[in-house]
Amino acid sequence: MSELFVIRNQLGHYWGKGKAWVDGSEARAVMRASHRDEAVNTLVELSSKDFELRGEVVQVEANPRGEPVIEPSQIPLPVDPEDGEDAVEEAENPA
Repeated sequence: MSELFVIRNQLGHYWGKGKAWVDGSEARAVMRASHRDEAVNTLVELSSKDFELRGEVVQVEANPRGEPVIEPSQIPLPVDPEDGEDAVEEAENPA
């Protein structure tokens, strides 16, 4: 198995391929870098946009499918108020 690098924040969430934090329950959605400096550069960019971010680059093993072997966060992802309203509206008024 090869080594990969992922970015984890202070809540145990991982930076995702969709440019948003994910809880790590789906490893394929987690952004991975094959080189540490790539992950560090991404973390620096994220930190410059969010001064409260306390992130770290973590070296992890890759499974046979090339996905990172990570432990999902036990802390739920925060719900964006705008996204939450849309989800409620869609549930009440399905198209």
